[in-house]
Amino acid sequence: MRSILQLLGWALVSLPLQAIPSVASAQSPSARIVTEQGTVKLSTGETVAYEIGTLYVPENRSSPTSRRIGVGFARIKAPHPTGAPAVFWLPGGPGLSVLGAFTDNDAAAQSRLRSWLTFGAVGDLVVIEQRGYTKRGEMLEEMAGASPSDKPASVHADALAMQALARRAVAHHADKDLSGYTIEAFAADVDDLRRALGYDKISLFGGSFGSQWSLAVMRFHPEIVARAVLSSVEPLDNGFDMPSHVFAALQRIAYDADRDPGLAPFLPKGGMAEAIRALHRRFAAGPIPVRVHDDAGRPQTVTLGAEDLQLALLSHTDEAEHWPAFILSLYHGHYDQWARETLAERRAGPVKLIGPLADSSLGATAERQQLMRTDPATDLLGTWNFEANFASAPDWPTPDMGDAVRRPRVSTIPIVFVHGDWDTSTPIENTLGLLPYFPNGHAILVHRGGHDGAFYQLRESPAAKQAIHAFLRTGATADLPIEVSLPVPKFDLPDFAPPKAVR
Repeated sequence: MRSILQLLGWALVSLPLQAIPSVASAQSPSARIVTEQGTVKLSTGETVAYEIGTLYVPENRSSPTSRRIGVGFARIKAPHPTGAPAVFWLPGGPGLSVLGAFTDNDAAAQSRLRSWLTFGAVGDLVVIEQRGYTKRGEMLEEMAGASPSDKPASVHADALAMQALARRAVAHHADKDLSGYTIEAFAADVDDLRRALGYDKISLFGGSFGSQWSLAVMRFHPEIVARAVLSSVEPLDNGFDMPSHVFAALQRIAYDADRDPGLAPFLPKGGMAEAIRALHRRFAAGPIPVRVHDDAGRPQTVTLGAEDLQLALLSHTDEAEHWPAFILSLYHGHYDQWARETLAERRAGPVKLIGPLADSSLGATAERQQLMRTDPATDLLGTWNFEANFASAPDWPTPDMGDAVRRPRVSTIPIVFVHGDWDTSTPIENTLGLLPYFPNGHAILVHRGGHDGAFYQLRESPAAKQAIHAFLRTGATADLPIEVSLPVPKFDLPDFAPPKAVR
């Protein structure tokens, strides 16, 4: 879901001990790289060498006079040669900058670097950032205007705001060619870096937008891809989610929540589904003003309406153990937390431009647009997921990619899909619909796996991790599971006493 409101939402290492610049020319005359050598010291005392650099490519690949932009990348060479293709790790987002893993000391950086180092069992690991959002190049942003707090949100207002954002972005970045930030250009950056680093073939590893980016590499440059591992899969025609697929994921979360003893005193007869239906009826009758204090302690009135509720139904689902308590708090009339979050979302703030530039260019086929707009789950979830992007597509300068790019094609590239059935950002139906087009594909369905957790939770299993590494080395899938069930999480409870009787 990439509305304006949500786009706004959008000591393992030490500093490098040495930096020795070098320059390498890519085989492509339009690209070159500049690199530095560095080291990081692990908590074990071990020192690991890495290479970090900048790939310089045309901003608009269709223009011979285009200016050059920088794209950050890093490489960790395998401790010992394995003979396997290098793994190119493609981050998600769009708009996720990850190379701080080599210099930052926060928990996320530490975890990311620990994960990267395990790829030494496969071969070289290359991490490439995204054009338009990399600290070794440019981080394109534009300020989105604030939304009034005393009026309920609406999809129509969101679409108008996205159109205005696009026009401001073009005007404020007149020195740049924003038409060059397409999924095809993202894929070409990977190919240029591959050639610059001297690899004939590579394997791909990506989740969420990283999986869509990987699928674009396989579409435009299939001859360079040996194999791929993708999680939280986002096909080229599925940048915007089908409402009923998202709601099905919510229903699966609700199934376990309905059976949780701690939540039982808060549940109405009919469980989570009845709580959602009751909220839908309540807000259909009219908006509700909520009085809260902002971060500065000033009183504010936040007006919440039926379309705000559509967004709220998807709040707190990244970690599903938080979601039932949030929805049940609303059901019992406790709106303060929701109102404060809404107040923060309605403030002016920066938007990463590569998201709407890439999304509006890729769009969706006419058939999928029709299915999304007529999907029965829009009654509960609305059209927030796609309406603003479709309405503003003519205002963004990136060209439409066309149905020939969007529609899936049969590919013999070996691929492993890992997808959680609690994923509300890229529903599991994405993988199920794409799998028939990959006769050499293998799907691992993770019951209770969410958007950010399916692959990482699966990797906690040493046997599964070794099997995935074996696949990346050799293409073997014999030891890979087909289905994994994660334990029921410990659900949060509402922060108030349960009512004496739930009606």
